[in-house]
Amino acid sequence: MSNKLNHSMSLANPDAKGISVKQKVALATGFIGFFILILALFNTNLPNKGVFLTIALGLITAGTILFANNAYLTKLEGIKNDGVWFKSLSSRGVLGWLTGVGLTTFYIILYFYAELLGLGTNGEANTGLIALFDPLSKLLSGNPASQWFVYGTLYTIAIIAFGYKFILKYRHNKYQQIRTVSVIFFQTAFAFIIPELMARLNTENFSLPYNDLKNMWPLNYYAFDGWRVDQFINAQTVGLAFLIFGILLVFVISPILTYKYGKRWYCSWVCGCGGLAETAGDAFRQLSDKRVSAWKFERWMINTVLVFAVVMTVAVISTYLGYDANKYWFTKNVFLISVVVFLTALLAGVIFFKRDQLNKTALVGAFAGYSITIGFIALIYFFDINQVKVNAAYFSFGLNTKVYNLDAALRSFYGFGIGSIFSGVIGTGFYPILGNRVWCRMGCPMAGILGIQQRLFSKFRITTNGGQCISCGNCSTYCEMGIDVRSYAQKGQNIVRSSCVGCGICSAVCPRGVLKLENDSLQGRINSNEVLLGNDVDLMDYVNKN
Repeated sequence: MSNKLNHSMSLANPDAKGISVKQKVALATGFIGFFILILALFNTNLPNKGVFLTIALGLITAGTILFANNAYLTKLEGIKNDGVWFKSLSSRGVLGWLTGVGLTTFYIILYFYAELLGLGTNGEANTGLIALFDPLSKLLSGNPASQWFVYGTLYTIAIIAFGYKFILKYRHNKYQQIRTVSVIFFQTAFAFIIPELMARLNTENFSLPYNDLKNMWPLNYYAFDGWRVDQFINAQTVGLAFLIFGILLVFVISPILTYKYGKRWYCSWVCGCGGLAETAGDAFRQLSDKRVSAWKFERWMINTVLVFAVVMTVAVISTYLGYDANKYWFTKNVFLISVVVFLTALLAGVIFFKRDQLNKTALVGAFAGYSITIGFIALIYFFDINQVKVNAAYFSFGLNTKVYNLDAALRSFYGFGIGSIFSGVIGTGFYPILGNRVWCRMGCPMAGILGIQQRLFSKFRITTNGGQCISCGNCSTYCEMGIDVRSYAQKGQNIVRSSCVGCGICSAVCPRGVLKLENDSLQGRINSNEVLLGNDVDLMDYVNKN
């Protein structure tokens, strides 16, 4: 019997490493739990749904934990990305494409064909997969499960289980451990358990709307819709407190935290989208597009979505303010004029105080977004946009055939195109194809706002020690936001990019300790002209300044 010889002379092993026996057992454990969910999906009559749900979710979680333990606890602490480009799942191989297709199909069914999951309609009881989650939903909120409760439960389980795996993988880095615990906590408590428990406060005379305490406008694009504002006002003191907190979160709390810590306080420590991307999506971070063309497309795309979010929100708010001037003292015209004054003052202030940090492209983009927004505001100031009727079938591929007024049509289109297709179907379903942060890079309006604040007004930066850089490329490879970190490190430049979410992975995978996440003063933060190569900089003068 002859042994198979490996004649490859590659320093990097071209053969994907197999999984151990313990990892196979772990996978089998997880698949058994997944199989129970499949049985429920096909409406199998499970005798005790609460028990079977617990077993299914428990086996999935246990399988992930056992797999992670054997993958990382059997090795020394340190960077653990070896073989990632040789695995089918994480290198756009067959398994990667199959996973992407499976996730995308699930999201399409979840958003548009929930009845296939067993959602009861017209007062009918749930069946199938959704019925399996009824016991947990009734335990928390007292209500039967919806497709969103099923999604929220699976979403939370994924962040917890893969968060544990992430902590083991980066257990040599305390920053990664702490921020992962943070996103697990905020997702589990603020986004899942607390909003469900709050439903128990509702009675015939009191109704508090479902409210993810950490979700804010414009990520929560319906935050200031008329029906939702009415719900908060009708909920009296508690509802009004939540409404005021939501406004303060957007205009006061968020800018202060971004100024002090950068957008990482939200995108990498709090946000559920970022939490799923960092944990369940960690295996795909190297797939993010690093090309300059992708960066250019990203800037225009995300800011276009932001402008659309602003325009849509202004249209919706102005409409219901105009309907009932007696109910809302802040009338339509006052609101529109206030928005114009605010945006004009904001743009003028940025150009005056930060003109040295704005290149031609940034100025063109800023004026284009401002002009579009002001033009639309002028339109709805002088014209009743509710006279325009739009059939939703034109932009929803026939999934919605309702006829809306223009303001509601904008809201519906945004909810369908951005809230569903982009953030859900593409943003998560395409993890194995486009990387784990395609939504955060290209479409999240919250990331757009925080990015502008971070680039121009934040103390946060990633400092580099170019003299220690060996140009291994780990930092650029594993940057989920597509930033060529190595190019900054080679020059000794601070990394100040609006897209950077401060995940710190570039620092965690650097074998030389070149990169460091810091919060310092605004002075000297951007040093694009100070390149520590050759004779470009008076080194002693540079050292004395820093």
